[in-house]
Amino acid sequence: MKIFIGADHNGYHLREALIGYLKRAGHDVMDDGDKKLDPNDDFPIFTQKVVADVLSAGDNARGILVCGSAQGMCMAANRFKGIRAAIGYDREAARAARNDDNSNVLCLPARVLEQDEAYTIVDMWLDTPFEAAPRFVRRLKEIDEFQ
Repeated sequence: MKIFIGADHNGYHLREALIGYLKRAGHDVMDDGDKKLDPNDDFPIFTQKVVADVLSAGDNARGILVCGSAQGMCMAANRFKGIRAAIGYDREAARAARNDDNSNVLCLPARVLEQDEAYTIVDMWLDTPFEAAPRFVRRLKEIDEFQ
């Protein structure tokens, strides 16, 4: 599985730590973030990069977005058809996002999470399969029909 990761200035340091963590765990990580910290950058730019890469890579790809609250990136990512972005504020939210909603983008709030906490949330999200229960599949199809 390919993991695309991006962050604005608020998530820059956590993104850097996550890239190293995920690579050490053997994941194929693609960095869609700035190479240097820029306090004037805008989160929609990195959201669009990650989302475009996830969509073009297909079902065997996921994205991780990191900003201050995770709200803006999550809202921006969910504007794209085929993206199911969720905020990972704790392990249970990450588990449910995968198990129930087949999330393909995880948004992390850098202002709230400590580094080790972010690692456990990402691990839960990556390790949880989509249950594909009929009610979950039906609900995702209903969402896909939105204009």
